[in-house]
Amino acid sequence: MRHAADTEERQQFREMTRRFIETELQPHANAWDEAGEIPWEVHQKVGALGTWGFGVAEQYGGLGFDDMYMRCIWGEEAARAHNGGTLAALGGRSISIGPIEKLASQEIKDRILKDIVQGRVGSSLGVTEPGGGSDVANMKTTARQDGNHWIINGSKTFITGGMTSDYFVVGARTGGEGLNGISLFLVEKDMEGFSRTALDKKMGWWASDQATLYFDDVRVPAGNMLGDEGRGFIQIMHNFNYERLGMVAQCLGMMRVLLEESIAYAQQRETFGKPLSQHQVIRHKIAEMSARVDATEAWVNQICFLAENDKMPVDQICKAKFFSTKSLEYCASEAMQIWGGAGYLRGNVVERFYREVKVMAIGGGSEEIMRDLAVKQMGL
Repeated sequence: MRHAADTEERQQFREMTRRFIETELQPHANAWDEAGEIPWEVHQKVGALGTWGFGVAEQYGGLGFDDMYMRCIWGEEAARAHNGGTLAALGGRSISIGPIEKLASQEIKDRILKDIVQGRVGSSLGVTEPGGGSDVANMKTTARQDGNHWIINGSKTFITGGMTSDYFVVGARTGGEGLNGISLFLVEKDMEGFSRTALDKKMGWWASDQATLYFDDVRVPAGNMLGDEGRGFIQIMHNFNYERLGMVAQCLGMMRVLLEESIAYAQQRETFGKPLSQHQVIRHKIAEMSARVDATEAWVNQICFLAENDKMPVDQICKAKFFSTKSLEYCASEAMQIWGGAGYLRGNVVERFYREVKVMAIGGGSEEIMRDLAVKQMGL
């Protein structure tokens, strides 16, 4: 769908991204899924594209500018990797880069940020806890000051990149109850008392590592606090809008892939003497899938326009998040119906995306949380 903001520069970025995804990632979709990991050199190849450099200064390996449309182009085109686990393995660092760039000391930024942005090392955001889920205000992990250090105790779970990252932006309670009592710290993998275990047997995202992190009297230098004490989480709440919009764009890309794969299969598969695409019931499925792709694309473009020209439309992002995941769920189900038994066999994108629908509906803010936040943004 063409639109006024679809400039030549953005078109070129889309074409470059698509070529890279289709040549460097897509051919390995099934092999990496079955292996449960991707080669680390892939992180460096993606880093060289500047994928994690939006909004980051050039001195730290960034692009020196931001562009919401390009952020979403990456998310959409990345779905052509045909493997959400690959994208999770690569993108786990994305939600930790912002806090480090905005809140870390100059020494920390000079020492680690460029390596993270360029894909040489990994980083993760550690907020979710085993007993808390989306209830961040009830965070149990604590940090108490001891001279020039903070002592962290607690645990985090469902941390994407948790087994492979070198650096972790970790939320811990340093004050009273609620969000105002939470501070952020940079924890490094070799710090004494820090450990991690992998979360195995996942429904989807096989190629990505998720982990539970453990903090047992981890001594963190005072200089590793990110931002102001007790204001850490408040200072990065805006950061989650980028994550959520990126997931909306990825949902759009996954829906488009499912639509394209369904059309191609329906045109070559014959039943009752004619291609599936000539049966009205199948044609109606394709029409509905296409309509949901168009609606989501128009919404993404509108959000990007507002973010670029006015302010971040939090209410629109929240509504687009649950709308796109519900639309993806519909498209994945209908694609599976069109493919029939062939879609149920492991090794094809329809089967893989069908398994990955629910993580898109839960990660980055569940559908339920997004609905509630959207209503709050409406003043109710």
